Amino acid sequence: MRAVGFRVNGGVEVLETLDLPDPVPTAGQVTVRVAFAGVNFAEIQHRRGEFGTPDGPGGVDVPGLEVAGTVAALGAGVSWLEVGEPIAAYLPAFGGYSEVVTADTRFVRSLRTGAGEADLAEAAGLPCVFPTAFGVLKDAGRLREGEDVLIHSAAGGVGSAAAQLARELGAARVYGTVGSVEKIPYAAELGYDGVFLREGFAERLAAMTGGRGVDLVLDPVGGPIREQSLTVLAPFGRLVAYGDLGRHEQWTASVWDLWKGNRTIAGFNIGDLARRAPERIGDYLGEALRLLAAGRIRPGVTRTLPLAEAAKAHHLLETGTGRGKILLSLT
Repeated sequence: MRAVGFRVNGGVEVLETLDLPDPVPTAGQVTVRVAFAGVNFAEIQHRRGEFGTPDGPGGVDVPGLEVAGTVAALGAGVSWLEVGEPIAAYLPAFGGYSEVVTADTRFVRSLRTGAGEADLAEAAGLPCVFPTAFGVLKDAGRLREGEDVLIHSAAGGVGSAAAQLARELGAARVYGTVGSVEKIPYAAELGYDGVFLREGFAERLAAMTGGRGVDLVLDPVGGPIREQSLTVLAPFGRLVAYGDLGRHEQWTASVWDLWKGNRTIAGFNIGDLARRAPERIGDYLGEALRLLAAGRIRPGVTRTLPLAEAAKAHHLLETGTGRGKILLSLT
């Protein structure tokens, strides 16, 4: 099968086209003939070596955390799916940049939902970012109906998903920040009550909220943005850290300040959830597919590139020049 992967860590130049043997499903798995693979920032971290050196078969790692396609074969004990069924899958161990991949059925859901059948291309943009968005809002963020939310990296994959899901979960007002003025029009289309540049966001948000701030901040950026985000929390506000796009040094908060200011810091990591509560990811993926089929959400796919242009997709995401969701096509 055709795939894109890397033998050494580094920049986009280490990505290469590979010819690998087709995988065979074990118990509890299916093999998926991939139609589309989503591109996520964690795959850039994977390539750069932030998760370690390549340790896949033959010393080759294949990126890719989320795919949509059709079931090609069933492993032992799998009875609720059938060959040829359209599915979406989250891949905690990567591997999605390939024509065929094995997937643990705990992270697989059919595109045939009670609300209709979700579109194959759109579904590929869901398995990683929408369970993450559910997790940061509901589990780590404890969002309650009528609360206000601030989402950093508002035009990114998770940010785009979280903006939509926050409304579904009853948020009153949803604000967003972006890294460049070029991204403001796109983010505004997602229904934010206000979108502004991250630089100077605290003052702008204070003006928009009359000094009250927000109940929940979602932060994948880190560093000074994370520290400043504490200052815009309303009483009993929560800050959820779920990434480090800025590659900042480790930042620590004062427990004294949290105590005296009635503030909370929480964290969310989908990799840890996959290890310790995998069923939650599958449930969130199923809910996202139902919302997609019903027309309640959209994955925000802005660009689809052929698999051979995976390096270009990484460059767009890594340099912040992309927006929304980028897919790789394997059809």
